[in-house]
Amino acid sequence: MECTVTTKSAEEEIDPALILPNPAQPRRDFPEDELYQLADSIRRYGILQPLTVRRRYGDSGVLYELIAGERRLRAAVIAGLGRVPCRVLHISAEQSAELAIIENIQRRDLTPFEEATAISLLLKQYGVTQEELGERLSVSQSYIANKLRLLRLSEDEQQDLLAAGLTERHARALLRLSDPKRRRAALNHVIAKNFNVAQTEHYVEELLAREAGTKRKSVKGSIADLRLFYNSLNRALHIMRGAGMQTGCEKKETEDGVELTIFIRKKQPHA
Repeated sequence: MECTVTTKSAEEEIDPALILPNPAQPRRDFPEDELYQLADSIRRYGILQPLTVRRRYGDSGVLYELIAGERRLRAAVIAGLGRVPCRVLHISAEQSAELAIIENIQRRDLTPFEEATAISLLLKQYGVTQEELGERLSVSQSYIANKLRLLRLSEDEQQDLLAAGLTERHARALLRLSDPKRRRAALNHVIAKNFNVAQTEHYVEELLAREAGTKRKSVKGSIADLRLFYNSLNRALHIMRGAGMQTGCEKKETEDGVELTIFIRKKQPHA
């Protein structure tokens, strides 16, 4: 993916206390052990790649909003740095949100669910279509749509998938199960058996085939029950006719079902 910033930028040394987090930051997980390792590296060698920020103005004066480099910022605070190198961009909040996502995607720093949540936020916040957002992020509309589908999984399902080290392809396979209870049970089975992607896809296929077979049996049973009803009704009408009663039955197909009209003539009074 490629992002080109055409706005002017300058590099400054900024107090970390003046840098605000990006409200559109898609990444949520910052393992503490990794931050302390990075902090140790920063103490020894400094920050080799500047953070990216944009200037903001608050009641207390000039502030900065972080665009890229939250791990470096957090580690710099742990390392006790009073100033951090920053590249200051003159861009809008919308451009800042896009760059925050793009920077993380390029670094492969996001989980599939964090990326999906960030994409969903951009779509809602800025009212763009999937096609328009795809163009801005240099990805296809189908890429956007496939990411958004991941959000159909519950928060618990997402966490369990990540904790088990399962991939986005595992998640997509499980999403073919529309019923949440069946999908939850399938996920538990996949985790317990430590299925790879191919095994998970095969397992889901088996579950879907089993479900389709059950539905076919149910439909066949319903048809058989309906035929029994028609046969019983015809026998009853036949007995009534044998007893000298005039009867009739009309059947009419409708969009919702079948309408049956049964006619029984009243006996004529004697003259």
